[in-house]
Amino acid sequence: MSEYRTLAVLGAGAWGTALANMAALSHEKVYLWARDAEHVEAMLETRSNERRLPGVELARQVEPVADIACVADAEHVLAVVPAQSLRQTAILMRGHLRPGAAIVSCAKGIEKDSGLYMRDVLAAILPGQPAAALSGPSFADDLARGLPTAVTLAAKEMELAEMLCARLAAPHFRLYRSSDVIGVEIGGAVKNVLAIACGVTLGRRLGASAHAALLARGFAEMMRFARAQGARPETIMGLSGLGDLALTCSSPQSRNYSLGFAIGSGEKPGSAAHGQLTEGAWTAAVLTQKARELGVAMPIAEAVSSILAGRIEVGAAIEALMSRPFRAEG
Repeated sequence: MSEYRTLAVLGAGAWGTALANMAALSHEKVYLWARDAEHVEAMLETRSNERRLPGVELARQVEPVADIACVADAEHVLAVVPAQSLRQTAILMRGHLRPGAAIVSCAKGIEKDSGLYMRDVLAAILPGQPAAALSGPSFADDLARGLPTAVTLAAKEMELAEMLCARLAAPHFRLYRSSDVIGVEIGGAVKNVLAIACGVTLGRRLGASAHAALLARGFAEMMRFARAQGARPETIMGLSGLGDLALTCSSPQSRNYSLGFAIGSGEKPGSAAHGQLTEGAWTAAVLTQKARELGVAMPIAEAVSSILAGRIEVGAAIEALMSRPFRAEG
């Protein structure tokens, strides 16, 4: 018998589908919302999401829907839409949500036009609704197939984080709670940009030594940027920072890594994504802008932003990084 009643997952991509199946282990009903009515019809017909997560059957409790009014029945909502789509999705939710229903942002990025993190976007559009952030080293396919996965769920109120962790946990899905929302969100956003850089090094065949150096120096950039905004160091050294960075920077399952690899292999930045959404490509420019405003040096992130914008070629970016003035490590 399910312990909880109803949950809504907004976004029927691979990660949203995997989270919906996971939540079905503890909920009587899980709505899986997608904008595209044809996508919803296909999921209802096949009881799978072959478009985004092929080979994985939808749990019996999962109900694909195209009407966002489904959130009215949900005790809590997981927003698993791209970072740049969260604002519009929150606007669509407005007027339907139950008072007190928590919105858990599962996006990893910074809104490019406003520079806001995801929790701040939710607060601006849905004031009064409790908000949280879920992030960590996780691939949808691993979670969907029951492989062990651990992430961090953060909310300013530790009681909310504890409650949500209890509701979402599964035998193969372990959640650690935190009140450091900004730290969790920074880790998720910055690692996507650094994953592009790591993909470039391996696509360029610069070797494992260069990849390891870039990973370490990228982590130093993440730590400096996070500290400048009041994040806790232990958060950045945990699952949502170092853990997610290590995963995303080392696997072709990562879209950001794959984008970088394609660019490093000689493809043009404008077409290297091959039609796939890459959060880091949207985040790079606003991340480096925020870093400059804070006076934080992020040369690797700056190089990625410049490569994506076509301001510099890969070879010149690598030469510039290698010729930076000598300094103490830190």
